[in-house]
Amino acid sequence: MSSGSNNALAWWQKAIVYEVYPKSFLDTAGAGTGTLEGVRRHLDYLAGLGVGAIWLTPVYASPMKDNGYDVADYRTIDPRFGTMEDMERLIADARARGIRIVMDLVFNHTSDECPWFAESRADRTGAKADWYIWRDPRPDGSAPTNWRSIFGGPAWTFDETRGQYYLHTFGSFQPDLNWENPEVRRALADVARFWVAKGVGGFRVDAITYVKKPAFADGVPDGPDGLADIHAATANTLGILDFLREFRAAVREPGGAGGANANDIFMVGEANGVKAAELGDWVGEGGAFDMLFEFSHLDVPKGGAAEWPREYHWTLPKLTKCLIDSQNATAAEGWCPVFFENHDQPRSVNQFLLGSSAVGPGSPDSNLQARGAKMLATVLMTLRGTPFLYQGQELGLANVAWPSIECYDDLSSHDQYHRALARGLSTQDALRCVHAFSRDNARTPMPWDASANAGFTAGAPWLPVHEDFATCNVAAQDADEGSVLNWYRRLAALRASHEVLAAGDFRALVANDLQVFAFERTLGSVRAVVFANFTAEPATYDASLVCGCTPLLSTYGDTVPGTLRPYEAVLYIENDI
Repeated sequence: MSSGSNNALAWWQKAIVYEVYPKSFLDTAGAGTGTLEGVRRHLDYLAGLGVGAIWLTPVYASPMKDNGYDVADYRTIDPRFGTMEDMERLIADARARGIRIVMDLVFNHTSDECPWFAESRADRTGAKADWYIWRDPRPDGSAPTNWRSIFGGPAWTFDETRGQYYLHTFGSFQPDLNWENPEVRRALADVARFWVAKGVGGFRVDAITYVKKPAFADGVPDGPDGLADIHAATANTLGILDFLREFRAAVREPGGAGGANANDIFMVGEANGVKAAELGDWVGEGGAFDMLFEFSHLDVPKGGAAEWPREYHWTLPKLTKCLIDSQNATAAEGWCPVFFENHDQPRSVNQFLLGSSAVGPGSPDSNLQARGAKMLATVLMTLRGTPFLYQGQELGLANVAWPSIECYDDLSSHDQYHRALARGLSTQDALRCVHAFSRDNARTPMPWDASANAGFTAGAPWLPVHEDFATCNVAAQDADEGSVLNWYRRLAALRASHEVLAAGDFRALVANDLQVFAFERTLGSVRAVVFANFTAEPATYDASLVCGCTPLLSTYGDTVPGTLRPYEAVLYIENDI
């Protein structure tokens, strides 16, 4: 859809979405892990940040071997987070503040403790026999293919009870559902409608590009020598969009179990491997989703490699090309989620500040870190699309650098660490990779204040609090007018008051610049222009690009047309003061 007026946008196109990792947000029970009540207690904080929707990572009943992404029961709240009554209270109290709750749907797989899987493994002829992907061993007893799971090791596990192998894209405790079975697809749509009826505002759909597997009728060839990447073998298989469009229609079925609320939700898919050029097939009126998380820009600091690099020297044009391609691919039809962080990614100040000590142990220089965080915030909140903000990002939190792999909880971090050792890296260099890219960088407890355990828990936190919590916390930044937190609040207010920042069209102004990302947003005669210096060195730009414009803000407080200081971002506006 073209931009047009702000009034023509859906609520979720005008909203700021804030991702909460409930396990690390606020513990109200003293157990060391966060609770739903902890989220509810900070609704006013989120409303003050301009948040219109809260995406919760999974809070369903789960063995928690993968922090909730191994679901045992989609209709039950895990007792560690609270009760269904807590969930209903959170939904209602958030709505009262103009905030919708967005649930995370984990539909590629379940936990191996899910009753569906128990029934499937128990009987090859039972009602749920074909709800998962089962295959006989090869004649020599080995697995059907040599695919490697994303969490490491073979993607097939032999089940003694059933006498067959089951497929798991991720951990062996996460058996993949068989989307070829229409009963599975109906059951999953029923789950989504259950939550729509509870009043949620939408869904983030996890790992959705893996749900359709290649046909096994004629056998599936192995990959190269050794274990082959399952992503390359199974992601975005032909026909997947047929399943996903069917799912979208079922969830939004008029008069269905979801009720009237079904017409007012949004769905955003996690789509590893989908390229910007393919977004038009996935989003918009004829697509499967309203928005799609595609990760090309987040892959830039990793060099696009499946294995974390020891070090990788990337340039700004690699990043800006990805951002521009996504913007252009959804300009006429569709909508972008704009994001630099989530629960699976390192902190953006470590990933995207060129010229700082960004990749490697420890935080960048604290002053540059704050300036860089504000610069990234300015880009995030002024691109076309719905900004997705991850907890702690509004404080400019940086990566952690724990001294041993044993300090890390993340399954993929352990896998990558041992893969690095197998490639011949030293323990020091392997740990350096973990410092740079571990998912635990984003999962440390939210630092609320300078008290014990950062005000997160009265117990022992499930992960160590960030080492900077005494100075980098919500209370300290709330009191500091020049903080990253208050910069985000200012940007949220500007986005709400200047229609061009939400509804305007996007156009890149500079291509292939090694320091500066420059773009404009236009809506009728109104024009907003953004320049962002991604480096620790001064930069210049063509001042004629802002001729006739008024400076609206700068991360340094004042503006010098044509000049940018280290990590400076500026916003100019024309015909809209």
